Amino acid sequence: MAATLGASAAVAFEAPAAWSVSRQMIVVTTDDWNADHGVLRAYVREGAQWKAVGPAADVTIGKRGSAWGIGLNPPERDGPVKKEGDGRSPAGVFRIGQAFGYAESAPTALAYRGLTASDYCVDVDSSPYYNQIVDARDVGEKAVAGATEPMRRDLHFNGDHAYRIGFVIEHNPDGRKGRGSCIFAHLWKSPTTGTAGCTAMTDATMERLLAWLDPSKKPVFVLLPKPEYARLREAWNLPTP
Repeated sequence: MAATLGASAAVAFEAPAAWSVSRQMIVVTTDDWNADHGVLRAYVREGAQWKAVGPAADVTIGKRGSAWGIGLNPPERDGPVKKEGDGRSPAGVFRIGQAFGYAESAPTALAYRGLTASDYCVDVDSSPYYNQIVDARDVGEKAVAGATEPMRRDLHFNGDHAYRIGFVIEHNPDGRKGRGSCIFAHLWKSPTTGTAGCTAMTDATMERLLAWLDPSKKPVFVLLPKPEYARLREAWNLPTP
C-alpha cells in the first residue's frame, strides 16, 4: 500500500529463518478452513518491529476454503492439504513472485509480465511446465494442451478482467505433481464469489499493493484460518492483527 499511508500496531520480530529477511508481509485471515472469504492486512518491518500499513481489506479465496500448501513454512499435519483442482487456497507463508497484467507495463517495483493471448499457466500436472506461466509461441501448443488457465482472460473469456493486474503467490514452486498450481492474487468478480484457489480483491486494493510491494524487501504472503494463526503466531512471529 502507498508509502504515504500511516502505520500502527507494532509487534516484535523474530521470524523463522525462511522469512527473517522479509520486511513486507501481506496477511490474509479467514474464519476457518472452509470459509471462502477473509480479511487482508499489510505490514512493514522497521528494525525489530512489524507495523500495519493502510486499511484492512475484504478478499475472497478458494470457493471451498483453504488447505495447507507448499511454501516457506514447515509442513503442518493438522488440517486439509492442498491438491490440484480442490478449489482451496493454499495456507502458509509464501514468497511473492512477479506481477502481471493486460497492459505492457504497470506502476510496480515487482518484476512485471505484460500478458499476451498465447500466455498460459499450466495446470496439467503431467506437463514439464506444470505450475509455470509460459508463452505457447515459445514452448509449443502441445506443451500447453489441456491447460485451463489462459492468462489473457479478457480475450479468452469474453472480457473477464480478473487478471488485468495481479501477482504470483509462490505456492508449490518446485511443481510437485498434483499439489496445486497457478496461485495468484488477482481482481475479484464480486465480494461473494469464491475463486478456484487464488486470493481476489478490489481493483483499488490491488493497485495499492502493487504500488507498495518492493522486491528488495523480500515480501511474503501469509494465508491462515484464524485458529491456526492464533496457534502459530508466536512460533512463527507473525504480526498481531
